[in-house]
Amino acid sequence: MEGLRFRRVHRPQVITDELPEHQTKSHGTYSGKVFQVTLLFLGGFLLLPLLVIILILESPIHPEVFSLKEPPMMKGCWEPNLKLREAQRLFEDQITGPESIANIGDVLYSGTADGRIVKVVGRRILTVARLGKLPCGSREEESSCGRPLGIRIGPNGTLFVADAYLGLFEVNPTTGEATRLVKGGDEVAGRKLSFINDLAVTQDGKKVYFTDSSSRWQRREYLNLIMEATADGRVLEYDMESRELTVVMENLRFPNGIQLLPDEESVLVAETTMARIRRVHVAGLNKGGMDTFIDNLPGFPDNIRPSSTGGYWVAMSAVRPNPGFSMLDFLSQRPWIKKFIFKLFSQDTLMKFVPRYSLVAELHDGGICTRSLHDPNGLVAAYISEVHEHDGSLYMGSFRSPYIAKLDLSKV
Repeated sequence: MEGLRFRRVHRPQVITDELPEHQTKSHGTYSGKVFQVTLLFLGGFLLLPLLVIILILESPIHPEVFSLKEPPMMKGCWEPNLKLREAQRLFEDQITGPESIANIGDVLYSGTADGRIVKVVGRRILTVARLGKLPCGSREEESSCGRPLGIRIGPNGTLFVADAYLGLFEVNPTTGEATRLVKGGDEVAGRKLSFINDLAVTQDGKKVYFTDSSSRWQRREYLNLIMEATADGRVLEYDMESRELTVVMENLRFPNGIQLLPDEESVLVAETTMARIRRVHVAGLNKGGMDTFIDNLPGFPDNIRPSSTGGYWVAMSAVRPNPGFSMLDFLSQRPWIKKFIFKLFSQDTLMKFVPRYSLVAELHDGGICTRSLHDPNGLVAAYISEVHEHDGSLYMGSFRSPYIAKLDLSKV
């Protein structure tokens, strides 16, 4: 057997498209790495502008931390209903933003978003006066055009009007002649009158009390004021005889509607950001003091007006639902989120995300709620700013809706 060679037997191989296992693993690992790198690159590319916004852009607001109590349960007097949906819209698309309403007889008076004081006579809307100058209509023009807000009837039948930018006026409803009592933008006790809001006049017409919602923000920036929660609002007194202007109360968070109590020693003031109504003592033994008329409302109060039963109508255009979720309550202790939101979105854009819910409450002494009227989602009466009672009906003003809403109280 010597000399013979052994030859290795070659087994037959089957040729397929499959690669060896180690090659497949190597190729899969490479593809995964490429995918991860691509994903990280795209993520970084998309996040870079966001980081620039966060780190470089300045937020227009510098919010303060404050706390609100847990909203009251929506039950009892606050039980949701659809009573406001019984209202009818008057002069739809003929009048915009009739913030406040007053009447002389059956003639209604209001201030509108285009800077006019108007009167409603029957089915006609007539211009009484224009406090500012044209053009009007844009956000930029509002400060020169004027924005009449609170309106009252004086003892002599004249109109007292609070214009957010231009000041306090006394207007003759027949001739339209307007006399400026207080100039908007002037400094009082070291602070500017930047956002004059609502007013109340004593029965003898000798004193006018009014709210200046902020010395930092103007009316067109009201959402900034709410979100920043700046405590720079004030209540002021104007003496018609001496023409003296004095500060009655300060350091309020968005003081809004104001209403004299019957004894005229105190005024009720809606502190909108804090969802409460304060009682400020303007005369008598307690002059200069302040206490709370009602705390922890289920919504954010605007104007306050008397009711025929001896109580007060309070308008609220946004609520704090419980059960439910209140965005403003959530953000009150998270200022960094507020800053971030205002870096990304404009006020007009943010307003689209605020849930609409109209709520009207009748309150009596001691801050007791006796009844409430609701319109969830504001389907009929939206953005309510004031409730004016006249001849068995409620006339509801709005800071932005293009109509006046009228509710016959006998129907609810």
